[in-house]
Amino acid sequence: MLYLNRYDAALKLIPLLYKYKNSDCVVLAIPRGGVPIGYYIAKKFHFQMDLLLTKKIGHPLNSEVAIGAVSLEDEIVESYPYIPQEYINKEIIEIRTELKQYFKKFMGNRRPVNLKNKTVIIVDDGIATGNTLLSAIQMIQNKSPKKIVVVVPVSPFDSSEIIKKQVDEFICPHILTDFSGVGSYYFNFSQVSDDEVIKLIHEIDTIENKTVTIQ
Repeated sequence: MLYLNRYDAALKLIPLLYKYKNSDCVVLAIPRGGVPIGYYIAKKFHFQMDLLLTKKIGHPLNSEVAIGAVSLEDEIVESYPYIPQEYINKEIIEIRTELKQYFKKFMGNRRPVNLKNKTVIIVDDGIATGNTLLSAIQMIQNKSPKKIVVVVPVSPFDSSEIIKKQVDEFICPHILTDFSGVGSYYFNFSQVSDDEVIKLIHEIDTIENKTVTIQ
């Protein structure tokens, strides 16, 4: 075990991010587990925080096989033979509709943060395969950020090596060759509820608004 809970994980990640404290950064937290960690990081450095919402497009014959991914505004589709374009188009529409409903539930009428020329800090409570994250990184790259940084408490070695090649910096205190699942490295890995996500996002928005008023 490496962490008591997600708060403990955030406390151990924060010292590794001081180099960015005066940068124009946006924390993109992956729901739900990444939100508490992203919250504490954003609160510490007075960064904006947003949700990173993506979902894979499953193969029509095996939904576990990803043939692409969809975000709120973009999509990536790999070249697979014999998959009708009609199926892909339908999946993109349905997934994006679902993601927009999810975003509205958590963020209300707020628009996603503009990532152009910003340092984007992607936060989660850990990485397993990293496949969905890789797709998200590709879509973020299309937003012309200044830099992309991935910050996680724990990751398998193989996944970390792949992700490192796709981002400007990969920050992870514990990269393991004998990885056994993210939850194995927390004493308390209880599920983060929708209500907790909404509460943390509201609190970080309040902090941001107070910071703007003071300035």
